[in-house]
Amino acid sequence: MSRLILEHLPGVPVSQQRLELVERKGLGHPDTLCDALMEAVSVALCQAYLAAAGRVLHYNLDKGLLVAGQTTPALGGGRVEVPMRLIVGDRATLAWQGEPLPVAELVAETVRRWIGEHLRFVDPQHHLVLQNELRPGSPELVDLFARQPLGANDTSAAVGYAPLTETERCVLAAERYLNSPAFKARFPETGEDVKIMGCRQERHLSLTVALAFVDRFIPDERTYFERKAAVAEALQRYLEGELRQLESVSVHLNTLDAPGRGLGGMYLTVLGTSAESGDGGQVGRGNRVNGVISLNRPAGSESAAGKNPVSHVGKIYSLLAHHLAERLYEALEPVEEVYVWLCSQIGAPIDRPWVTSVQVRLAPGTGLYEVERPITDLVEAELANMPAFIERLVHGAIPVW
Repeated sequence: MSRLILEHLPGVPVSQQRLELVERKGLGHPDTLCDALMEAVSVALCQAYLAAAGRVLHYNLDKGLLVAGQTTPALGGGRVEVPMRLIVGDRATLAWQGEPLPVAELVAETVRRWIGEHLRFVDPQHHLVLQNELRPGSPELVDLFARQPLGANDTSAAVGYAPLTETERCVLAAERYLNSPAFKARFPETGEDVKIMGCRQERHLSLTVALAFVDRFIPDERTYFERKAAVAEALQRYLEGELRQLESVSVHLNTLDAPGRGLGGMYLTVLGTSAESGDGGQVGRGNRVNGVISLNRPAGSESAAGKNPVSHVGKIYSLLAHHLAERLYEALEPVEEVYVWLCSQIGAPIDRPWVTSVQVRLAPGTGLYEVERPITDLVEAELANMPAFIERLVHGAIPVW
């Protein structure tokens, strides 16, 4: 590791700033679908390469695009006119030692299995067209995987932080609650497409929630607004139980709705996702690797989903920065807030970042000199443990969205 740059974090903690904005794109949101599907294929491809070659070969699958289909929602149930289209792009190793690898078949099987397991109303055989545009990689990047030790495939920077603020935690918890099996059993008319924007002003948290309703469960306009009110009340009660430092929370659900305007005044879908008709999706436009999009925090420009977990530092360092920040916050009591910055240099060993920086906000009365040694030791230990961390990424043990 290069010399660690340790700094005292100036200013007011995010949790104490007057305004905080946090977004979460839920399970069925088109951008999240792209991240989730490309990451699922990435993990499956790693296992296939390990079985065929004994190591992970060159690939990158972070160029996925979901083209919205066309549906006609209707009270009591509508129909799908044009299926969604998932374009899987970028690079992969398609053969090993002269023998072709079943990459296309693996991509199709993985995508359809994931959709079948997570989207209740989407039939992956009929509601989705898969367009596989994977091509072989460039010679130099492919050759990188034959070198030892394996080096970084890019010059890339990442940042992570800890802990989550109460606003971040509540926004994340709200989406997971709305997409939980228990909630879907209670409110089967709610689809998986959820988008939440949390706005905290002082100690009040206000959530604007977009939640797709599934038309087959809604026979008339009255039922829609009755069920919508019940969903909002359930979420309100749940979040009130999650508050710790905040004083109050309010929920605003499907605010574009307009009673009396028929289908034009209700958020109805056929399949439970806006990707069926309303909106496309793209890898890298969804949540950060810690599950939220927090506008008060620094953020890198890399997309982690679908990237190769053994050499692509855009993925490794994005996840590692958050992991290091969490470890530092949990291990060192004087640390109240921490940011970790990592930057690689293409070709250099992954466990030796070009730049490593830690910024900490400390408890009153604590000097930076008191935590310098334990912070340095912990960061060095985690970097030395990089093979184990990468192994977890290879097997999909760390979520990226």
